Amino acid sequence: MNMKTENFNYSFDEQNYSTFVAYPENDRAPLVLIAHAWGGRDNFVEEKAIELAKEGFVAMAIDMYGDGKQGTTIEENQSLMTPLVEDRKKLKSIINAALEQGKNLEGVDSSKVAAIGYCFGGMVVLDLARSGADVKGVVSFHGLLMDSEISEQGIKSKILVLHGERDPMVPPSMVNEFQKDMTEAGADWQLHSYGNAYHSFTNKEANDSNLGTQYHEAADKRSWQSMLNFFAEIF
Repeated sequence: MNMKTENFNYSFDEQNYSTFVAYPENDRAPLVLIAHAWGGRDNFVEEKAIELAKEGFVAMAIDMYGDGKQGTTIEENQSLMTPLVEDRKKLKSIINAALEQGKNLEGVDSSKVAAIGYCFGGMVVLDLARSGADVKGVVSFHGLLMDSEISEQGIKSKILVLHGERDPMVPPSMVNEFQKDMTEAGADWQLHSYGNAYHSFTNKEANDSNLGTQYHEAADKRSWQSMLNFFAEIF
């Protein structure tokens, strides 16, 4: 396959952002944004971008922190993520700026846009939907399901949440509240809960009993297939 990848940089609100883009060989394709986990834009999301390009999408692994910053410890990851968790208005402005940049990439069919995210990135793409962004769908992989304000325009995007049933960071009470909020907002939403799966179930490097992270091969494969089925529906 004649695939092209590039690092694509842009500025927003006096901050530089460094993204990674993988292009399929077809000339005009849907765009999929990929939002990273709390550690920043890393090899994991870049590999996901390449996998999506092989499936025929222009895939853009976005940078939520600016300057491509990455944490190397739990403490650094937490310090990078926390300011945006606490300022969801800013988080929404950053992801929407990335969306506008992505829609102008070479070969993108800007009428067909989706976003996926992992852990913190799951919350990011759900907030993209909550912001009223005109995207076809968003997919959260073991994402944080904390609530935030829903725009006056409502939720235009279809929503798919792929959740580990034993995720200690997203307890049943948070899942129930999320589902209630989505129903009350009139959203087109679905949630798949994978039995015996913990947080970060898609990441082969995840194995921290203190954090409650653990790779789960079946949930990893099933969730990816669920995403592809979802894309087939929305596109």
